[in-house]
Amino acid sequence: MPDFNDLEPDEFAAGTGVSRETLARLRAYVALLQDWNSRHNLVSPGSLANVWRRHIWDSAQLVPLVPPDARTLVDLGSGAGFPGLVLAEMLRDRVSVTLIEATGKKCDFLRAAAELMALPVKIRNMRSEDCPPQVFDVVTSRACAPLPRLLGFAHKFTGPNSVCLFLKGQNLGSELTEARKSWSMKDRQIPSLTDPSGTVLEVTELVPNDFEPPKEAPHPGGRQSKRRRR
Repeated sequence: MPDFNDLEPDEFAAGTGVSRETLARLRAYVALLQDWNSRHNLVSPGSLANVWRRHIWDSAQLVPLVPPDARTLVDLGSGAGFPGLVLAEMLRDRVSVTLIEATGKKCDFLRAAAELMALPVKIRNMRSEDCPPQVFDVVTSRACAPLPRLLGFAHKFTGPNSVCLFLKGQNLGSELTEARKSWSMKDRQIPSLTDPSGTVLEVTELVPNDFEPPKEAPHPGGRQSKRRRR
């Protein structure tokens, strides 16, 4: 796989090992994105000149980090489908994907792309912070919000064994420092394969610092009232 250079679809397929069918569906997705982006501001127009590295491979690099036993994934602030729609395609046989996006026009595009690719994704047209809590095995996001806010969005979708995978930029160090004031977590930083200044942040065991575990109920036999003798 070329490193940080222009990337062609065949090079992407060779580097990731995707099938011809998957590559064909991703090509169709890219063509649809280019068409829609000429009328709507879905992604930066300049990024389309190197769309396979900037968007497709950038998203696909998360695939090896998704736990083998994961069955559900939610993508926060999906935008034009990065990384969520790419992951839905590459994990189509094993993971159910939900995309959350607040902008109606972007949701229209996500629906059109999912239909074109025959992907049974769930699309929620709402803000992440307004969604009802639901536990997913994996939570992903790219360019959604600074980490302290993003963790607040993500927490309602995590359980004890959930994994968060966030594509972050060069400000990750300062964002982590700020986030740790409010959040306790285990984190691992993985250098991005597509951007020399980028990082994939893996977060597990996410809890707010003011979290208090529920108190155990008294054991039924632990405290017994004593009868008075007459």
